[in-house]
Amino acid sequence: METLSEHLPQLLLGWSIQWMGVLSPGPGVALIMAVATSRGRGPAVMTCLGIGMGAVVLSIATVLGIAALFSQMADLMMIVRFIGAAYLLYLAYKSFRTAILLPPLNLQAAPVSRHRTAAAGFFMQISNPKAIFFWLAVAAAGGVGNAPLPIIVLFVTGAFFNSFVGHSAYALLLSSAPFRAGYVRARRWVEGTLGIFFTLFAFKLATDRS
Repeated sequence: METLSEHLPQLLLGWSIQWMGVLSPGPGVALIMAVATSRGRGPAVMTCLGIGMGAVVLSIATVLGIAALFSQMADLMMIVRFIGAAYLLYLAYKSFRTAILLPPLNLQAAPVSRHRTAAAGFFMQISNPKAIFFWLAVAAAGGVGNAPLPIIVLFVTGAFFNSFVGHSAYALLLSSAPFRAGYVRARRWVEGTLGIFFTLFAFKLATDRS
């Protein structure tokens, strides 16, 4: 208990910075919206599970020293950014295609495996510059790298919980009946807007040098 109370301020500071990232919409939320509106609540929550696992990877990287780790992996991170940008452009293509053609909305058609759905969320998170920026802020605030192993495990577990619960709230909202009804009425505009957002996120991801 004494160890927990000693590190609790640092834990709360790190988690609060993470919550700022979760609550600020970015590529992850755009992906959740695309999945929730086209495939429904279950796949959207699986996407959130993948995003939560991505948060686990980034939180562990923070504990290990994320700035030093990323600086030693510059070439690998560049490849990851380009792959992430290509995936975002693929999502933009799908959104623009839907906006133009407006195919019938059928949640039962062409099911995608849970593993692939979660993997898409995971890859989105670990290649997301917004998420990485907030974890760099956690590292700059001190992190818990010097804490005992149980505190580190608690920190990483809390990071997963915060990410999964926060993003799942988006999934529940965006897959709710009122939102879906509005989506059906304005589907062309929603998909067109998603396409623009995915294109902008892809450009930022491919050109980011931070």
